[in-house]
Amino acid sequence: MENRLPTSDQQFVESLIPQRSPFVMVNELSEYSESHLISGFKIKEENVFVQDGIFQASGLIEHQAQSVALHTGYKFYLLEKEAPTGYIGAIKSFEAEALPKVGDHLTSEVEILSEIMGVTLVNIITKLNGVMIAQSQMKTVVK
Repeated sequence: MENRLPTSDQQFVESLIPQRSPFVMVNELSEYSESHLISGFKIKEENVFVQDGIFQASGLIEHQAQSVALHTGYKFYLLEKEAPTGYIGAIKSFEAEALPKVGDHLTSEVEILSEIMGVTLVNIITKLNGVMIAQSQMKTVVK
């Protein structure tokens, strides 16, 4: 399968995750490896997690979770298989240093710590203009 990275082709990125508009919180895939992914997301006014021009912490968590889903989706794309649906199994930790605004472009780096029997443990760091604004550790589970 063709390696199409980096890409901000919205249709391609959305084909890799189970979420659909208006609930898509990723629109760019910059880097991928078996244990790593960098995603991007530009915040728009009409986003369901925007209140008074500010992207809420719940949106940051969803963006991070969808970045993990993007990792799984791209892995299955390369294997020419349909990606399974995944869920957040647990959020071990989440810290937001700042909340981004409409028009901001987020970059998230996913580090896969372990993957056992459909359960993936990840660390995620989200940056705005190269500065970390949020970090989390979560477990995701595939159906």
